[in-house]
Parts: sequence; structure tokens; C-alpha cells
Amino acid sequence: MGTPASRRERILDAAEVQFAGDGFAATGTTAIADGAGVPKGLVFYYFPRKIDILRALLAERLPSHPLCEPTEVIRIGDPVASLVQLARTLGLGRHESVVLSTIIWRESGTHPEVREHLKALRENILELTEQVLDAAIEHTIDPVMRRQAAQTFVAVVMDEANTQRFEGTGPDVAGAARVISNALTSDPV
Repeated sequence: MGTPASRRERILDAAEVQFAGDGFAATGTTAIADGAGVPKGLVFYYFPRKIDILRALLAERLPSHPLCEPTEVIRIGDPVASLVQLARTLGLGRHESVVLSTIIWRESGTHPEVREHLKALRENILELTEQVLDAAIEHTIDPVMRRQAAQTFVAVVMDEANTQRFEGTGPDVAGAARVISNALTSDPV
């Protein structure tokens, strides 16, 4: 049956798949236990309530903080490359995040825990984006413009992650990074 840690992980794996496919409300703990190959009582041993499984998924598999260190992505003098690298490092559109993003977008309207997690994730990405812009651009940026640029970039990155759920064509992150860079580095008119 495996170690306690592996059983817990199998429960989370099964819950993630079930929640993404059927939704949180429609998923029973029996389906999670069956998917994990464990007795139903073991699900309750690790997670006394079904909402605790959802909270664990968010906290452990899509943490809102820390996302990455700004120094990992900053290319001084090249805000476009810095923003593109930030988006890659965040990896919100990677396959393993697609399942979680499906859960987040679906459940944020009905579960305050999910909504709060999404808000925290968005705010942390905004702050990180502002730090990256400040370090990559070699002159002082107007704080209002920097915040607006960060909000625009975060909207594009989150839209890209959301679009991945549908296997559709998402926004051009590099194109958005170029537009943002041009707006922040051009001489004001």
C-alpha cells in the first residue's frame, strides 16, 4: 500500500483529477479513494473534510508564494526577455498546472478558499512582475505605469494559463512583453 507519504500523494493525485474532471461538488470521497487505491477511511485520516483536500492541493501544488526569486529571471537591460523568462518560470500553462487551473477557475466562484488563493497568487505575481521590471529597466519607472504594466502582464499570463485548459491558442506572451517594454522604455510624449 506504500508509505504514508505516498498514500497521501496518491489521494491528492486522485482528487486533483476528479476535481478537474467532475468538479469539487460532484466528486465524492469514494471516487477519490478508488482513484488513489486506498480505503475511504484513509482519505478521512489524512483529510478530515473534503475541503481540506482542496486546500492541500492549492497550498502544495499551486503555492501562491514564493513563486520564484526575481534574480532567476531578470535580464538587466532586457525587460522583454525578463518578462518572458518570468512567464516560463512561473509555468502556469504547463500541463501539471492546467489541471489545477481548471480547478481554480471552476471553483473560485463557489469556494472562498479558492477565491482567496487565486487573489493571493495574482497579487504575488503582480509584485514579482514589478520587481522584475524595476531591475530589468535601467531607469526609474513611474510607479503607476509600472503597476499598470504589471497588471497587464499578469492578465496575459493568467489568460494564457486559462486558455491552456481548452487547448486553444492563447495570448502571445512575448508580444505582450514587447508592448509593455516599449511603453516603459520609450520617451514620454
